[in-house]
Amino acid sequence: MKVTTHHRLGALALASCLTLSGCMSSGSGSEGEAGDGPITIGISLPLTGDFSEPGKGVQRGYEAWADYVNDNGGLLGRDVELTILDDQSNADRVASDYEKLINQDGVDLVFGPFSTRLVVPAAQVAKDYGFLFVEPAGAAEEVFTQGFDNLFYAAPAVADDHYNYLADAIEALPEAERPKTAAYAAMDDPFAMGTAYGLKTRLEAMGVETVVDEVYPPNTTDFGSIAAKIADSRADVVVGGTQYQDAVNMIVSLRQLGYQPKMAAFSTAPTNPEFPEAIGDETEGILSPTGYTPEADYPTNPEFVEYYTEAHGTAPGEDEANAWTTGQVVAAAVEAVGCADPDPECQGQLIDWLRENEVDTVVGPLSWDAEGRPEGAHLIQQYVDGEIRIVLPEEAKEADLILEKPTW
Repeated sequence: MKVTTHHRLGALALASCLTLSGCMSSGSGSEGEAGDGPITIGISLPLTGDFSEPGKGVQRGYEAWADYVNDNGGLLGRDVELTILDDQSNADRVASDYEKLINQDGVDLVFGPFSTRLVVPAAQVAKDYGFLFVEPAGAAEEVFTQGFDNLFYAAPAVADDHYNYLADAIEALPEAERPKTAAYAAMDDPFAMGTAYGLKTRLEAMGVETVVDEVYPPNTTDFGSIAAKIADSRADVVVGGTQYQDAVNMIVSLRQLGYQPKMAAFSTAPTNPEFPEAIGDETEGILSPTGYTPEADYPTNPEFVEYYTEAHGTAPGEDEANAWTTGQVVAAAVEAVGCADPDPECQGQLIDWLRENEVDTVVGPLSWDAEGRPEGAHLIQQYVDGEIRIVLPEEAKEADLILEKPTW
């Protein structure tokens, strides 16, 4: 599938760029070349297959970013055109998509796909051609150990650190009040496993015993046997290293068996607006890390939320925000350097600028280490009185952390 979006572009990039320190620094690119046609951006996303639900969220975020820029004047005064291909959640397909986008379609820039499984092969293609590669959803540690000197993750924290605030809160409890046992079930996916096992490492260091540790294939739909192991263990804490549909199916299976944990944490899925209806609105107390909240007061976020909500009738979620952030990060570099083309010199200047600068985004100010890791932390959300709210850290909370999960 190919989705080509022609946007009469504009200024989101420019508008957000005006909030960035150093954004108007002079680069060697020639702004006098602007106006010679659209800036083309190539993207491959999992619009079908295992990662299609979050993939479509990223697509919405990318297209909203482009529409906003369209409405506000352009990037370097030029139109922007998005070419979006469907990689069908397949790692081989995503690599060939980026080969096509760069080699055959001759795009000026690329944005990354969703999922660590797809980011790694895509980033390799981008590196082979010397392209800047900013990505919204590849947070597992293996992304940052491949030698990608062109990669930047457009979110606050890597997967292993997603639950750090929750681990800190549990560790701060009197020892008698901490959970004693924990069960882990994670998709065989670097991001999903990274989130679950990052928390597992912290809990085990506190003396919390692991009583179940299951890894399942990405296409798993029947969670009966895994749910039975967890229910039989009567673990105080259940941790799901999940994407979307797997979390829904796992929770439904656990509830059918009457298992009642004292704490339940699942990555990704609870932040999806369809999640409550999908599990039957039995969400109270469920925890999830997130890199974004629509209520954040970062300088460009209120305008993003207003613009997106007006277009879609609902506030943006984390996938949409990380995609929009990807656009902001690339736009900041483009406006600062003054070029947006596939020439290795231009791409190198964009990469070098991001290595040395902080970018203000809707998920907060971002800066990166030499491997592209963001140097921040994820918030912890929890369903409280039927609404998903920030509960950690203390200075950002919208509601108090529920330490013992109500019955689901």
